[in-house]
Amino acid sequence: MARIVGYIAQSLDGFIATERGTLEWLLKYDDLDQGEFSYERFIARIATIVMGRDTYEYVANEMGADWPYPDQRSIVVTSRPIENLPTGVEVWSEGVDALIAHLRADTDGDVWMVGGGRLQMAFLERGALDEIEIYVMAELIGGGVPIFPPTGFVASPRLISATTLNRGCVRLHYAFDTKA
Repeated sequence: MARIVGYIAQSLDGFIATERGTLEWLLKYDDLDQGEFSYERFIARIATIVMGRDTYEYVANEMGADWPYPDQRSIVVTSRPIENLPTGVEVWSEGVDALIAHLRADTDGDVWMVGGGRLQMAFLERGALDEIEIYVMAELIGGGVPIFPPTGFVASPRLISATTLNRGCVRLHYAFDTKA
């Protein structure tokens, strides 16, 4: 059964993007030394990437001409059609519950919930996010897109580890008791 994981950066004040949905505040950390927790090590164990439409639009429009996940199956959850999908990118419109069952049946590797917000919260609310790595960056951005939108969902994840990185950043690794 595939594990479904999160790997995300947030500002010290709890936001993953500015109010305009941009990540310029985060780009100054592109050279952050994550050591054994590097993105390269993380992505190497990921077989499938799942993202919502907003994250897809950002990745497709803001991150250059080449799809950044050529070695992974990519699924975009949306109810609207997408034209000119990059190779290896699929659209999922059959609902979150069906997607969770589909992902859990896959045994090729871990699943990464890219981005944050509504889709990641939908997985959390269904008990379908196994673990999350949160990189807290030493930035206050004053507002924007919260890492977890307020939905009334309550959980008590178990802290696996907390690691101080350079430049005032911290990696928090949590596990959730999953039921999906």
